[in-house]
Amino acid sequence: MPLKYLALGDSYTIGEAVAPEQSFPFQAVEKLRTLGIVIDDPQIVAQTGWTTDELMQAIENEDLPGKYDLVSLLIGVNNQYRGYSKGNYRVEFEELLQSALSFADNRSERLYVVSIPDWGVTPFAQQSGRNVSEISADIASFNSINREEALKAGVTYIDITPGSRKAGEDPTLLAQDGLHPSGEMYSQWADLLISAIKSKN
Repeated sequence: MPLKYLALGDSYTIGEAVAPEQSFPFQAVEKLRTLGIVIDDPQIVAQTGWTTDELMQAIENEDLPGKYDLVSLLIGVNNQYRGYSKGNYRVEFEELLQSALSFADNRSERLYVVSIPDWGVTPFAQQSGRNVSEISADIASFNSINREEALKAGVTYIDITPGSRKAGEDPTLLAQDGLHPSGEMYSQWADLLISAIKSKN
């Protein structure tokens, strides 16, 4: 039976502004296939703009089948963008973690939490009128929460944030919208996910 992969998140999971096959879940699957692993296309529950509560509601509305061999969770940038409470983020992220764990058959080694990229370095942020240093500091605060909760749950944490900051100097890492990652950056995220998976096998 082919492996099954569930990717939960927001615009960074669906690959906003690039072709779907350039998103990090699809690129991860292709990279796994080159390693001889038989795996279905990823099932994605994600949408641009979603916050933690909206992802929670979408999961409830989806009729997700059974268990998955691989689950990734990347959520929180829109909580930060909208100025939502960090305390509320912690509560809802923890709930999402437990939900994601259940999809992973309560096997912590199957779940991978991905950090929030730092959009403060992007042209979009620079033109937004916001303080870019405050954006980056705020993202770091949200990431400290999802890291703490991931480690508390005993799941793997993949820190893509330092690499995301390279987009401030390398435009090839950004999509044409000047905000979201390019396929090249998503490829780097997929490599980090693959490395984490390989370390467990």
